[in-house]
Amino acid sequence: MAEFESAHPTMHTLVVHGDALRYLDVGSGPVVVLIHGLLGNHRNWAPQVERLSQHYRVIAPDLLGHGESDKPAGDYSISAHAATVRDLLRSLDIESATFVGHSLGGGIAMQTLYLFPELVERMVLVASGGLGPEVSPLLRAATLPGSELVLPFMVNRALRGITDRALSGLDKLGLPVMSPSAAEAWDAFGSIEDRGTRRAFLATARSVIGFHGQTVCATPHFASFPTIDAMLVWGERDTIIPLSHTDNARAELPTGRVEIFPRAGHFPHLDYPDRFHRVFEEFMAETAGSPRPDLVAADTGA
Repeated sequence: MAEFESAHPTMHTLVVHGDALRYLDVGSGPVVVLIHGLLGNHRNWAPQVERLSQHYRVIAPDLLGHGESDKPAGDYSISAHAATVRDLLRSLDIESATFVGHSLGGGIAMQTLYLFPELVERMVLVASGGLGPEVSPLLRAATLPGSELVLPFMVNRALRGITDRALSGLDKLGLPVMSPSAAEAWDAFGSIEDRGTRRAFLATARSVIGFHGQTVCATPHFASFPTIDAMLVWGERDTIIPLSHTDNARAELPTGRVEIFPRAGHFPHLDYPDRFHRVFEEFMAETAGSPRPDLVAADTGA
């Protein structure tokens, strides 16, 4: 992470309907779009940006309501996010790309395929939302009425400071502290101390999650895209979105590749970046030049 920070690529800005969308655009070659999850930002992909940009053109936006992008009051549904990603690619004259989505970002990638299939060459879904109802109780609780009043106290700066100091003390003693997955989740949760981020978080969460779990499911739509090349990457110890959701996808994407990372959590690409890079490159090599008969048929009117 430190190496990426010291040579952090320049962020660009696209104004979308009056709001600033910040994004990375680095490297050259086939286009890979990296879409972060809820409360995330482009930095969640730091190891991937650094390595993939050596052979690909990497586009990594901070979704509206996240990171360095504006956080307006408005529509934070996955369809709205998918439309924003489409607008970004159009502004860059990118006709299609490989979509890599983590958590909420996986749902956005699948929604982009559904709404704008010509944009999606292939998909990599990392601990993706939208494949089943089960989700962390904390996220379900965030959708309850009145949660906007409770959240500021849960992320109180003083309380988090005490925890941070305790973790730092353990680290100095050489004791195991947190995995990259846990550390990233802890940092992401702290970001909702900001009012705009908190408002966007609640709007986004409530658009896809209810008290009983995720309310949006993509699997019924996979039948419309039988030739899409897809890979699922999951952490065996994911406590946010359970590993069992890969079974739901296997049933609908029988030709899809599934990679389970032992001992990894909700951010397998951060827990094991080298392995992620290896399986990504294998997937890209396996699917290079694969036709999309469903799109060809649509274009010819067949």
